[in-house]
Amino acid sequence: MTLTPAPASTIRVLIVDDQMMVREGFSVLLNAMPDIEVVGEAVDGRQAIAQVAALHPDVVLMDIRMPELNGIEATREIVAANADAKVLVLTTFDLDEYVYQALRAGASGFLLKDASARQLAEGVRVVAGGDALLAPAVTKRLIAEFSKISEPTGARQPVALAQIGDLTDRETEVLVLIAHGLSNGEIASRLVVAESTIKTHVSRILVKLGLRDRTQAAVFAYEARLVRPG
Repeated sequence: MTLTPAPASTIRVLIVDDQMMVREGFSVLLNAMPDIEVVGEAVDGRQAIAQVAALHPDVVLMDIRMPELNGIEATREIVAANADAKVLVLTTFDLDEYVYQALRAGASGFLLKDASARQLAEGVRVVAGGDALLAPAVTKRLIAEFSKISEPTGARQPVALAQIGDLTDRETEVLVLIAHGLSNGEIASRLVVAESTIKTHVSRILVKLGLRDRTQAAVFAYEARLVRPG
């Protein structure tokens, strides 16, 4: 008798947006994917927080500009309540200053609302897998642009410098390449090492710097001036 392989676990998604057409459109696109299920919707940040607590989705697709409570504050509260929460920010503009703030609030990345169905689904999969959606060039441009106007506070900068001192030379090199938006595979090719080695470096970087994912690592690299905007 031939055994049928067990299906891969389904990624459960919560869609948060104040526009009904956007919610319905994303819901149709994502539910068409065999490995993704939309388990709920919310029209603002307050509803999002309540729905996350009730539904425990794997990924939250979060709009930024909403009434009642915006996506930045909602992301901050969701991540504060659950450090493992995966929030993928949705925005209309590729250089929206609020996106940078959302990344600092704990979002795992962002997508433009005009992303294709394939890009949307892949973004959900990347974030659900524990990585950060940092690959698109627009993300690098955004982080670079808004790190210029988000100067580190006097209290943060010495701490950042002290934390950098905990990194090895190779870990610092990997951190810089992360900030440039390179994937593990691309970094491995650049440094001529195994991809598994890069994964180990990334894990150690996150632990040493007290960061939750690659997106925060990239923001940290810009704020610590390891990478210069532009």
